[in-house]
Amino acid sequence: MQKVYPDAKSALANVVRDGMTIMCGGFGLCGVPEVLIEALKESGVKNLTVVSNNAGVDGIALGLLLETRQIKKMISSYVGENKIFAQQYLAGELELEFNPQGTLAERIRAGGAGIPAFFTKTGVGTLIAEGKEVRKFDGEDYVMERGIVADIALVHAWKGDTEGNLVYRKTARNFNPMMATAGKVTIAEVEHLVEPGQLEPDSIITPGVFVQRIIHVPAAKKHIEQRTTRKREAA
Repeated sequence: MQKVYPDAKSALANVVRDGMTIMCGGFGLCGVPEVLIEALKESGVKNLTVVSNNAGVDGIALGLLLETRQIKKMISSYVGENKIFAQQYLAGELELEFNPQGTLAERIRAGGAGIPAFFTKTGVGTLIAEGKEVRKFDGEDYVMERGIVADIALVHAWKGDTEGNLVYRKTARNFNPMMATAGKVTIAEVEHLVEPGQLEPDSIITPGVFVQRIIHVPAAKKHIEQRTTRKREAA
């Protein structure tokens, strides 16, 4: 099976459609599949439900899809850096399903593991639990959360081979590995693409069986979300 595609547009061809659920990996602006997101924007698909820890920032990553109003609903944990997101949500133009960050991670992991639901104490007695089943275990209340499976998972890896085995680096390891398992079709953009056998087996985080399509992105952008600097001491 040929998994490597020449570009993001061809990798998305025949699998994207209006109204689908898409997962986007990364944490803040680190490990975000920006090239695939830009191609998703150019495809013109709309009414998307996007599962992502955050919604990028204005003009970068998922912020691009918010600008073009291609996203109908976000399933997220943190969205505080995006003004467009706030404007659309407060105006009633964007649906939001807020999740505690650990709960969101576990919902995705559960979806990838074939677990339809699980119980957690996080959110009990708050707005998070409204409308959800609450059950007692050992005298304590737990709220039921559903696993999430997406039509497409878009992930970014530091290194990978042409069979789809992936390695993530540092903060980019957040959300990308679990999302790679929870997409019906997983598409990966890879900074360093090598031939099978060139990855150290023990370093592989996502086995290639989970990845259907790959693009090589050798010059990935490296954004800094919040730049802080230390004042230089006087000479």
